[in-house]
Amino acid sequence: MHRSHAAAASRRIALACMLFFTASAAFGVRAAHAGEAEISRAREILKRHPLIDSHNDLPWVIREGGKPPRDVAAYDLNAHSAGDTDLARLRAGGVGGQFWSVYVPSTPDAGARGFARIQLEQIDIARRIIERYPKDLALALTADDVERANADGRIASLLGMEGGHAIENSLGALRDYYRLGVRYMTLTHFNTIDWADSATDVARHGGLSKFGEEVVREMNRLGMLVDISHVSAETMNDVLDIAEAPVLFSHSNARALSPTLRNVPDEVLARVPKNGGVVMVSFISLFAVQGDAHARWQEAFERETGVKLGDAAYDAALAKYTVDHPEPRATLADVADHVEHVRDVAGIDHVGIGADFFGEPAWMAAGLEDVSSYPELFAELIRRGWTEEALGKLARGNVLRVLRGAEQAAARLQQARGPSNQTIEQLDRGQALPDKY
Repeated sequence: MHRSHAAAASRRIALACMLFFTASAAFGVRAAHAGEAEISRAREILKRHPLIDSHNDLPWVIREGGKPPRDVAAYDLNAHSAGDTDLARLRAGGVGGQFWSVYVPSTPDAGARGFARIQLEQIDIARRIIERYPKDLALALTADDVERANADGRIASLLGMEGGHAIENSLGALRDYYRLGVRYMTLTHFNTIDWADSATDVARHGGLSKFGEEVVREMNRLGMLVDISHVSAETMNDVLDIAEAPVLFSHSNARALSPTLRNVPDEVLARVPKNGGVVMVSFISLFAVQGDAHARWQEAFERETGVKLGDAAYDAALAKYTVDHPEPRATLADVADHVEHVRDVAGIDHVGIGADFFGEPAWMAAGLEDVSSYPELFAELIRRGWTEEALGKLARGNVLRVLRGAEQAAARLQQARGPSNQTIEQLDRGQALPDKY
């Protein structure tokens, strides 16, 4: 090639490259601006519709991981916490309401120490958290309390029990927990209990026992939301068969996308609209990662370690195993897919957010590691075409409607019947009560 021709060719190539990189840079700027615009819009929407999250395990984080443990004052929420939750990040995330989970393990060792004792301690920790930050947090017992707290610029704080084992088969204890402020109870945790089957344990009842049905009836009469996360599909269906108020799935995803037994099958999702309940989608990677990759990894983990989810040795075995066998991790887009799947099957009026933050950011879907990240998910849904009306329902409208529905059902049912005196001995074991029981 002649030198002049080569020079001309070089100039043409240089010009083309310059135009390409200029166009690419401009596109990149536009893309960046689009992302910033969506995040900005998400934040504005969350200002108008402050998000209500139905599951955060901060009381357990303080109980077990505080320095020292259980010391609410030492775990300063005005500072950046070591976990995933503090006041500044709650504000950045657009949170207007939080159900603080007063979780109690369902394992035999916890039972030996006393489920009810631990439950009362957990409620005490949660209420001390709320009392310590009166400018930012307000105890909420009703949907109207949530609205009042938000109007006052505070984050409404509600309590949710995670596991019916903590009532120790006593409807009187259930009523006392309600008096202490508990507004939902998850019927089981990882273990099947005396009256309800868990999704992650051996089924013993085919769903709910007769006493389990009475627990649901009494919760409806009280106005306590019946939470059917963690339970088996048979238990979900039994609850939906008898529920007299809208139900809650406080932290569950779609089994069609992520085939773990902890998630909700489509046939149950399809029943939720008739009941009027809401499925609150979790950010836990384990429940959101799609396909069978995680199921195969979980099977290998359990086979090679001999440890199952819910076992006392699970965390230690997991930490050791993942050094050489990284756990598949979900993405923010995976969580958005779960939100849209619940919407598509159950309807836009029956989906919400129950992230399940529990102080372990690495367990959450990538991009959703702490309570400041809700706008990121909402920006993704905006990119997918969600309207503000739909996002408002997702953020708070649906769970507020369910909470009000439970209150209205309770007002009606309390006119029809008083507190139940039934016992598990009477209903499930065919035993009459002694005269001086």
